[in-house]
Amino acid sequence: MSAPLLSIGSASKTYGSNPALIDASLDLLPGQVHALMGENGAGKSTLIKILAGVVTPDHAEIRLRDRPVRIHDPQDAFNLGLRFIHQELNVVSQLSAAENIFVSLPYPRRAGFLVDWRRLHADAAEVLAQLGIRHIDPREQIARLSPGDQMLIKIASAFVGADQSNASVYVMDEPTAALTGNETARLFRVIGELKAKGCAVLYVTHRMEEIFEIGDMVTVMRDGRVVETRPIQGTTPRDLIRLMTGRQLEQTYPARGVPVGEAVTLEVRDLSTRQISGIHFQLRAGEILGVAGLTGAGRSELLAALIGAERRLTHDVLMDGRPLSPLSPARAWDAGFAYVPEERRAQGLMLSRSIRDNITLPHLQRLSRGGVFLNRSAERATSSAMGKSVQLKATGTEQITRQLSGGNQQKVLFARAMVQTPRVLLLDEPTRGVDVGAKFDIYSLIRDFSARGTAILLASSDLGELLGLCDRILVMRKRRQAAVVEAAGLTAHDLLTLCYEASA
Repeated sequence: MSAPLLSIGSASKTYGSNPALIDASLDLLPGQVHALMGENGAGKSTLIKILAGVVTPDHAEIRLRDRPVRIHDPQDAFNLGLRFIHQELNVVSQLSAAENIFVSLPYPRRAGFLVDWRRLHADAAEVLAQLGIRHIDPREQIARLSPGDQMLIKIASAFVGADQSNASVYVMDEPTAALTGNETARLFRVIGELKAKGCAVLYVTHRMEEIFEIGDMVTVMRDGRVVETRPIQGTTPRDLIRLMTGRQLEQTYPARGVPVGEAVTLEVRDLSTRQISGIHFQLRAGEILGVAGLTGAGRSELLAALIGAERRLTHDVLMDGRPLSPLSPARAWDAGFAYVPEERRAQGLMLSRSIRDNITLPHLQRLSRGGVFLNRSAERATSSAMGKSVQLKATGTEQITRQLSGGNQQKVLFARAMVQTPRVLLLDEPTRGVDVGAKFDIYSLIRDFSARGTAILLASSDLGELLGLCDRILVMRKRRQAAVVEAAGLTAHDLLTLCYEASA
């Protein structure tokens, strides 16, 4: 076996009285993809931040090519050849692909002061070619590229440096979160090029199928500790779930315990906006209606129209048989809707504010004396009770929301919805970017809402999620409703066929 390219040993980090990392060790070998898995809050992010020089450990022994090194800040990590690629794109949209590739370096010059654009574009094309990327024009404005191609430009940017040959360790944190299947395949080809060059890749993802496709080794973390490191070959998904959660998840999707009610809670008749049209369905008390469709089919736009974020051109929507006038997002909560958006960080949460502030935000009038003076004790009690009801892992409701893991941030949104049991709950990709254990918790919360009689509209790109939770599924086609089908007896192949046929 080859000697490790990078090793970190006995890494520990404590925040106050809360240990985030406990005696963690990891070896990255050249020419291998090493997957790092664990539930949200397992310690993965802390370990990565120590390697990146963003977090100072209480103790850690780091060796590069068998030489001890110290990483005090991100510049140290860069100089040592460590490159970090996160799911957030962070590109300069006004610049070209070539400019983004070399954005951290001086551009080549002519006559000492003029940018040598021809050389810049040629250098960018050479870097892309070295990574097997030949379909992107370096002169193209990056805003015109797909998210997947923008991610490839980020990787190319990480590949260059003051000493390009020095870049030897790549840390990729959820790089496929916003990518299509074809874009993910391109990324995997680039990872193959990096492996062939002898680089080590630390790959963090919640998508288990990706690990089995590209991984060589896997390390599983739980509660701040490394539980086990093993070869991918001979490992099963069941093994990883057991290691991550400390339990067997025999039933990924909790069974329905209460039958769907007979009363129609929400009725939509020919709903149209500038984005979608021809939407019509009934949603009964306690029913979970899925919304399926290919990317761009209009899933999110349907939920946005119901919550009042998109202006309705036609608005024949009835709640409990009574017509609803056009809503704004604020008035929608008062009308009995609750909404968990797709982009929790951009659309759902105030990351710099406390958990308490985020849970109670739409309910401040109800928590005020006479609707004017906020009852602080009631606000604290409510946020604390709701946090406990969703099994939120935090130091308390005064903790800043940005400090939470992705799964716990999502639970804050569910806690917000539970303050006043909604008549209709709108969920847009409710488990995107959360780990397998947190997914199970969220599925249980969805079942709890359903058991209380809340009607649920669940938009998701996860076919298993739709089939495992939903009673019926509405299929979108080119921003129109194509069909509504019973979920019972439907297979993933059947549903995918419906989505493709609807878009043909």
